Amino acid sequence: MSLEEVLKVVFPFLDGVDLAACMVVCKQWRHIAKDDYFWKCVCAKRWPSICKRPNPPTVTYYNLYQTFYKRKHQRTLLPPRLSFDDLEFFIDIWTEDKLIFSEVVPGPVLQRGIKIPPAGICDMLKFHLQGPEYKMILPVDPRFTIPWSQTVSVSVLVGRKDSNKVACIINKSMFDYIDRTASRALAFDYLVFSPYYPFISGIRAWISLLFMEDRSNGVIDVFGIEMDFCDAANSQEEVLWLLDMLDWK
Repeated sequence: MSLEEVLKVVFPFLDGVDLAACMVVCKQWRHIAKDDYFWKCVCAKRWPSICKRPNPPTVTYYNLYQTFYKRKHQRTLLPPRLSFDDLEFFIDIWTEDKLIFSEVVPGPVLQRGIKIPPAGICDMLKFHLQGPEYKMILPVDPRFTIPWSQTVSVSVLVGRKDSNKVACIINKSMFDYIDRTASRALAFDYLVFSPYYPFISGIRAWISLLFMEDRSNGVIDVFGIEMDFCDAANSQEEVLWLLDMLDWK
């Protein structure tokens, strides 16, 4: 069987999230995964009755899934009380018990991110870096390498210049998940909020090591560190409001 034939057999069994992930692998996968038959299979699992109508919907099943999978909330935020100029981030990374990276990062540096992706990175990571989504990325210079065999942990604190208070974002979490196809190693921790917000919980902070793989030496070559709060915040204003609600000490 050809690769296309294999994908056409597998795709009907995927859920919507996994099928959408397949669309960013490469152009060939995207072209195949956009076939509305696969999205009809997805919709049939989630809303079986809608696929029983004698007349097909006026929109594609792909658009139907996009529209109703997650309820869209229209939120108009007040201007945040914080700005990235007021913040600095304290990032420490260890392999085993050895400190390999320790930096105080001004907020605006995370905002600037990586404008030009380095040569040699995989297509999926390049697609992510060049995408329109809001990102907070620290370019790592000089780069550092990590052997595949070693465990890696990270801590991130954030400080406010206006009040000299500090809050914890990630407390010595392990990079437990390594996505070699996307060249990202990920760690997370749950945010701790101020007692003034007792009903807010379960929101994670994610941090990713962006790397190129050096197979000959068995190491990853880290060129960037990305942080996000995609559980709840996907814009600069949302991130600043989220940080403002942390348990500052």
